[in-house]
Parts: sequence; structure tokens; C-alpha cells
Amino acid sequence: MTDTARARKLADRVHEVVAEALEKRVKDPRLGFVTVTDARVTNDLQHATVFYTVFGDAAAKQASAAALESAKGVLRSEVGRRTGVRLTPTLEFVPDAVPENAAHIEDLLREAAARDAEVAALAVSATHAGDPDPYRAPAAEADEDDSADKDESADKDGSADEDGARAGS
Repeated sequence: MTDTARARKLADRVHEVVAEALEKRVKDPRLGFVTVTDARVTNDLQHATVFYTVFGDAAAKQASAAALESAKGVLRSEVGRRTGVRLTPTLEFVPDAVPENAAHIEDLLREAAARDAEVAALAVSATHAGDPDPYRAPAAEADEDDSADKDESADKDGSADEDGARAGS
């Protein structure tokens, strides 16, 4: 039976312990400006994955990854000492991809905003391809059409009377 609440609590504790140990205990010169972003523990509490980010270029990231690998034993013993669990989970360090994904999304949003601005600029100077409103007749034309319809119906009535009168005469 697995206890996910216990795994989450242990993951939070591993996150805190590893972050503090990196700050105070590990004195490796290769270790750059490392930030522990998250930790996840399997439901059987045997393995912990620690996500981290490094501020700097690719060389600083590689050096920090090597420093974390070499300090894995010290960090695991610190986690075991400060958590009090029966079996100390193994630690795996994984670089966090969230900053790169966020930067990519920001670039896409910036590009979309630029395209929207271009479309808005074109829309300001754009005109309709045909009549401005092909489905409605202006009010003046509608009034003329109504009066013309009345005249035609009157002519038809009058012409029928005249034709009838002519036919009778």
C-alpha cells in the first residue's frame, strides 16, 4: 500500500535539506549558483529526484552537474540524518527545464504580439472590398423604394379601371 501524502512530505523535506546542505556543507569550487527548484520521491520512498537550475553559461552548468554528482553521498547522508526515515532514498539530480521552457513561451508570445500589432496597423487603413454594408439600403433609398412601390400599385389599379372602361366603351 502506497502513501502518497507521506511521499510528498518526504519530498518537501528532501528539498529543504538538500538546499541547506548545498549552501552550508558542500564546499566544491565547481558548484556555481545552484537553486534547488523541486524534489520528488517515489511512493515506496526509495528514490528521490532533485530538480535544480544553475545561473550561468553551459560550462557553469556542466561544472555544477559534476559537483552535484560528486557530492551525492554527502547529501544523501545529510538527508538520512535529518529526515529520520528507515531507508534513506537515493538521490538523482536532474537539471530543471522550466526556465528554458518559460523563455521559449515568452519568445512565442512576443512574436504573436508583434504579428497582432501588424494586423491592427493594416486594419486601420483597410477599406471594405465592396459596399460598406451590402445588406442594408440607406434610409433615403428605402423611402424612395416605398413610394415607388405605392405609385406602381396605384398605376396598376388605375390602368385596370381605364382598361375596363375602355373595354366597356
